[in-house]
Amino acid sequence: MRVDIISPESMIFSGDAKSITLPGANGSFQLLDNHAPIISTLTQGVVEMELPNNEHKSFDIKGGVVEVRNNKVSLLAD
Repeated sequence: MRVDIISPESMIFSGDAKSITLPGANGSFQLLDNHAPIISTLTQGVVEMELPNNEHKSFDIKGGVVEVRNNKVSLLAD
């Protein structure tokens, strides 16, 4: 799936991922390839991703919003 993580200052990440774990308002949740469409608010925490080459990346966020549609994850982070 395609993942774009954007902050007010810059593009934090843009690329493909096998999975992404997010700090949701009601607890953390994971998105996998071909996930159903969803929009959710995010709280302060860590965004963790597994990339196609099995590399792991993580980013600290203060909150934000995520939208998943057509196998694309758009995360607007504070």
